[in-house]
Amino acid sequence: MHVEQNAPLLDIITVDQAQTLDGLFQERVQRSPHKAAYHYFNTTCEEWSSYTWEQMNQAVARWQAGLAKESLMPGDRVAVMMRNCPEWVMFEQAALGLGLVVIPLYTDDRVENAAYVINDANVKLLLLEGVHQWHQFTAIRDQIQGLQRVVLLRSFENSDMNLRDDVVVSAWEWLPAHGGEVSHITRDPHSMATIIYTSGTSGRPKGVMLSHHNILSNAFSCLQVIAVSPDDMFLSFLPLSHTFERTSGYYIPMMARAEIAYARSIQQLQEDLATIRPTLLISVPRIYERVYAGIRTKLAEGPSFSRWLFNFAVEVGYSRFECEQRRGYRKLSFILWPILEKLVARKVMNKLGGRLRFVMSGGAALSAEVSRIFIGLGLPILQGYGMTESSPVACANRLNDNLPASVGLPIPGVEVKLGENNALLIRGPNVMLGYWNNPDATKAVISADGWLNSGDIAAIDEQGHVTITGRVKEIIVLSTGEKVPPGDMEAAILRDLLFEQVMLIGESRPFLSVLAVLNAARRQEFMTHYGLDGHLENDKTRQQTEEILLEKITRQTSGFPGYAKIRRVAVVDEPWTIENGLLTPTLKLKRNKVLEKHQADIDRLYTGH
Repeated sequence: MHVEQNAPLLDIITVDQAQTLDGLFQERVQRSPHKAAYHYFNTTCEEWSSYTWEQMNQAVARWQAGLAKESLMPGDRVAVMMRNCPEWVMFEQAALGLGLVVIPLYTDDRVENAAYVINDANVKLLLLEGVHQWHQFTAIRDQIQGLQRVVLLRSFENSDMNLRDDVVVSAWEWLPAHGGEVSHITRDPHSMATIIYTSGTSGRPKGVMLSHHNILSNAFSCLQVIAVSPDDMFLSFLPLSHTFERTSGYYIPMMARAEIAYARSIQQLQEDLATIRPTLLISVPRIYERVYAGIRTKLAEGPSFSRWLFNFAVEVGYSRFECEQRRGYRKLSFILWPILEKLVARKVMNKLGGRLRFVMSGGAALSAEVSRIFIGLGLPILQGYGMTESSPVACANRLNDNLPASVGLPIPGVEVKLGENNALLIRGPNVMLGYWNNPDATKAVISADGWLNSGDIAAIDEQGHVTITGRVKEIIVLSTGEKVPPGDMEAAILRDLLFEQVMLIGESRPFLSVLAVLNAARRQEFMTHYGLDGHLENDKTRQQTEEILLEKITRQTSGFPGYAKIRRVAVVDEPWTIENGLLTPTLKLKRNKVLEKHQADIDRLYTGH
């Protein structure tokens, strides 16, 4: 939707007014010095506290004074490896104002991966949350080159004194009591602001170089699609090291004068939703899937009438949505909705704080089933599409033009078209400068006339809506020559709550199989129901278990073509996690690593075939 010209209290900073990301911060401080900017849970007094924009500015001045002591030059790289908090913003704004290039690191990532990034980018200074992180780095200290300062946000305890190092200092020792005027050295909008290393589902991650203008233009274009006002409250829980959160959950609210609250953790998210009562949420599909799984579990445990009423409410609500989108008309939906909204929908929405206007989903495909449930309950989910290399948003649905099966239309200023093999190509001011120290990789994805090859297979309808149908590099080619994109089939299997994680396999094989991790809470219930002893080391038990699971998988995937039939399944006991190196920090499968780890299981599946 377009930004309403007569909407009250809109205060959007334009790209030209900001010029740079630190210029955006400076402009916001000047316009709104006394307005609340960031909310966080103060663990000292065990309550929520806030910073105004002027208080943030004063804090940025202190961080700049600390950085100024390190003899850093404009263009030098500094890294931050912390959970979302106001200090993350303070550090970045201080660094950007000095012309430094900020590199975000995932807090959950393995230190070996972080060390690779630090060395590849020649990082001079690293900000960590606490001693526990530094303790992990000490095991590979000799592998890190060029790091001249490590700052810990939390102070050393007496028990940590043995971990002190000449380069390591506590922030509260390092920061001066007061700073001076905040500097803004760089005024070139096209200079590099950040290097964001892609998750790396295969091979080493590449450093995506983004300019100030890349990100600012992307944030401003998003605000032409979705109206954000100073009355809005964001609850930030995706890591700021994720480009989606950084642009949509940090720079966009700053540009629009909205407020941000930092969630304490994913585990405490439901409590924080009730306390903060956000009006907007930005998330990856996994969070919505978890909420939906919780709803389904509660319904399964309740009376059949409750399930019927819930499903009826969703059906009526979705019919109402389709009518509002001018894709159908059912009078019944308008007559019954007020009652169903009170009996069903409002109870669910209250668990999400009760004030949500809409939510955004990106980073991966959101299943049609999950989208339908929330939309049917009266909460619009706007699915979008992008990638780190496009700062990140390229397409998004609008409130008045929401096609849930698609990722919407291109945002203003961005062009899309289909290239070879129907790969989605993107061009606009949001397209990256290139990959850090990797010109060959840059040339491989950006054409001479500026088109970025996303690597995703897409379709574009007559109205311009983009639908992602697969991944160029994630197509399974069977030995029969048939091609199968694994994502859709995996999503279908995961709709059965018994499955926690699944991966489709079959490259150069005669048929498809699945590696499956079962949900820990439901596994024993499943075993008991089918009279299985639970010990999969026993060949007979394993065979019986996998035969039953295959029946479930076959039901879930019955709508796919016959050549995509799954014929074997192997149960995997250990979940795939970031810690064991089988998931990226954005929770995507490292398919090659999973294949390596479970080669013996795979060989068993295809023995004799």
